[in-house]
Amino acid sequence: MATDSATPSMIVTVIIPMRGTEQDGTMLHSRRVIIPKTGHHRDVTESRSLIEPRTLKGFRDHLPAQALAREKILDIARRVYRSYGFAPIDTPALEYLEILTGKGSEETDKQLYRFKDHGGRDVGLRFDLTVPFARFCAQHIGVLGTPFKRYHMAPVWRGENTQRGRYREFMQCDFDTIGTTSPVADLETVLVAHDLLAAIGIGGFTIRVNDRRVLSGILQECGVADRSTDVLRSLDKLGKATPEAVAAELEAHGVSVDVRAKLLGMAQLAGDPATVLAALDGLVGSSETGRAGVAALRSLLDGVRQAGVPEGRVVIDPSIARGLDYYTGIVLESFLDDLPALGSICSGGRYDNLAGLYTKQSLPGVGASLGIDRLLAGLEELGRLDLKETSAEVFLVHFDEAHLADYIRIAARLRADGMAVEFYPEAKRVGNQLKMAVKKGFRAALVIGSDEFAAGTAQLKDLASQTASTIEWHGDIHVLSDAVHSQLEVIKAGG
Repeated sequence: MATDSATPSMIVTVIIPMRGTEQDGTMLHSRRVIIPKTGHHRDVTESRSLIEPRTLKGFRDHLPAQALAREKILDIARRVYRSYGFAPIDTPALEYLEILTGKGSEETDKQLYRFKDHGGRDVGLRFDLTVPFARFCAQHIGVLGTPFKRYHMAPVWRGENTQRGRYREFMQCDFDTIGTTSPVADLETVLVAHDLLAAIGIGGFTIRVNDRRVLSGILQECGVADRSTDVLRSLDKLGKATPEAVAAELEAHGVSVDVRAKLLGMAQLAGDPATVLAALDGLVGSSETGRAGVAALRSLLDGVRQAGVPEGRVVIDPSIARGLDYYTGIVLESFLDDLPALGSICSGGRYDNLAGLYTKQSLPGVGASLGIDRLLAGLEELGRLDLKETSAEVFLVHFDEAHLADYIRIAARLRADGMAVEFYPEAKRVGNQLKMAVKKGFRAALVIGSDEFAAGTAQLKDLASQTASTIEWHGDIHVLSDAVHSQLEVIKAGG
């Protein structure tokens, strides 16, 4: 610090260390500050404006209640996927741009977050997990072998318009089988989707299935196969747009009145599987591609019945096309029965040619993805989401500071015996601690004050019913832990 005392006030040059240089991580910034000569030291504080805390449009923070609900569903998905033999993988968020472009649709290409990295390379954030998986398989299949079954849970990014349950950054929860064209893999994909949604406990849901070959065969019969991409994208909007709007879009693609009527009639076929399949048989005519698709649907529904899936859970919906261009066979979408307008919560299908963009080896694949953010939005809207702010079940009240060491030992014992326990850090009013425990969603509170320690007892409170039971433990921490565990199971069963 340099000082100039030529005036009644001191002129002080303050050397302020600032972070940021490339040389040593520190930048020295100096400024001169006039301080009156009073004989006292004063702190020199540089005023600055605060940065407004906010998130980008289409992006969001996850508070504990939402994050815990998401983790619970991810844990269920992980368990279901593993029960079918799927193994976890991970891939980078960033890929070379050429890996991502031209693999979904023109729309997804427009939605890509793309830029040049520090090395001047054209890169993009993944818009789904399937395209990176195709690249992954082409790169590693020699080590992995086929068929290869994987699951992958990770965020993806699309710069699309935001809407209910749809964000620009969202989590996908994928499972895929690659290296086989067996219809067993198609069936297993539908069964995994069914078991996953059933295990989550979302109430009524319906899985709608179709086959892109059926659609391709009908387009061949109608003479519009050369416009299949545009026509299928238009048909895929049914349910989100009115039939009149879809018809107008088809007209813009040069589809005649008769063909438009035939396509819309096909897309709105409904009824029992036998009736729908018979109608599709007639529509595909002599198209070998179309007839193969109808046969695949018939085989799929038979397998679903053999697996014991309840009647009506899996239905044929000829309007299901899936907007992504890489699907070649079975496609599926899943809907909440009480909230169908939310859109599909688990979607996918067969893609036999995607990996061919990266390798000459044939790597046909099939799989689906759980739209976890959309599902969470739907469950919250329906009031079926268990929103808790804690991952622990037992709240240990900090009653008496003199027994801090005892509380620490008790919490450690309960955790060692498999219970999740939160110990309040300060000996504040018990009523306030319990009020916070109820708000955060704890199942039970363990209360041991000075009198209880002296008597060798404890109180375990059921925070939902506001009832309490007395535990006799007389200083034996193992007896206390066993009693808390057994009574906690009773509380959870009652809830």
